[in-house]
Amino acid sequence: MTNKNNMRWGIATATLTVAGALVAPQALAGSVAQHHAEVAAVNSKVEALEAQLQSLQYELQALKAQAGRPASSADSAKVQELDQWMTSVKAAPPASVKHDNDIFFRGGYARMDQGRNGVSIQSDVVPLGAQDRADTDAWYIGAGFDFGLTDNVWGLANNTEVLAELMFEYKNFGNAKGNCLASNPTCLAGGTAARDVTVNQFTLTAAPKIKFLKGSALRPWVIPVGLGIHVISPPSESITVLNPGVMFAGGLDYRLWKDIFVGVDARYHLTGGDADGVNTNGLTAGGYVGIGF
Repeated sequence: MTNKNNMRWGIATATLTVAGALVAPQALAGSVAQHHAEVAAVNSKVEALEAQLQSLQYELQALKAQAGRPASSADSAKVQELDQWMTSVKAAPPASVKHDNDIFFRGGYARMDQGRNGVSIQSDVVPLGAQDRADTDAWYIGAGFDFGLTDNVWGLANNTEVLAELMFEYKNFGNAKGNCLASNPTCLAGGTAARDVTVNQFTLTAAPKIKFLKGSALRPWVIPVGLGIHVISPPSESITVLNPGVMFAGGLDYRLWKDIFVGVDARYHLTGGDADGVNTNGLTAGGYVGIGF
């Protein structure tokens, strides 16, 4: 009985051994195939990375070659020209500022072509002995400013400025005895004397001014024609106080220091006749002091 059991265990053992021998090579073959597949995948990835690295290396070498390549002759000329300009700008002294605007203050002598009359000074209906005519000579003061429009007459003439001038002046012709009847009718009968009347005139002008030799210390100028508005006091016999007209002028100024200058000018005002018995034609001549800004 025992021998039979031993035989059975021996047959079972032999059977398991044969089966293991048959199965082991197949399992081993599967493991080797899987390993080979994994190695092939890793090798593929490595090859792809090597290809990318090689491409990056080629691009880097190209950039280095381009950076070390000398610039073209045209580019070199432009760079050299720019360097020369920068050097000249740095070496040049700072340019002085030239102001084209200024304010000026005037004063001098004035003269009217005809003596002034008016309701307080002379009347055509009053006897001559009761009339007094104002003086034709006067003194004046005034001020104005110039505003620069162009420094080359809009491209027509170099170093020749055109400015817009706005100016006012006050002229005083002194005192005169007023019209006796207008002041106090009793003066004709030996009563109170006529009052003194201050004869004066205010003038406002606007005109283009042409100034030559820009940049020079001594500069002549002219006003070909300008507009003037005259306010008279006392008024005319018809109580007129405004009289428009035109103005012509010329002058010369000299720059003393920086933007401070002095000058002389002469102006003639033409109003084209009497304004209700008052003639305001006349001239002024004098000097002025100006400040540029």
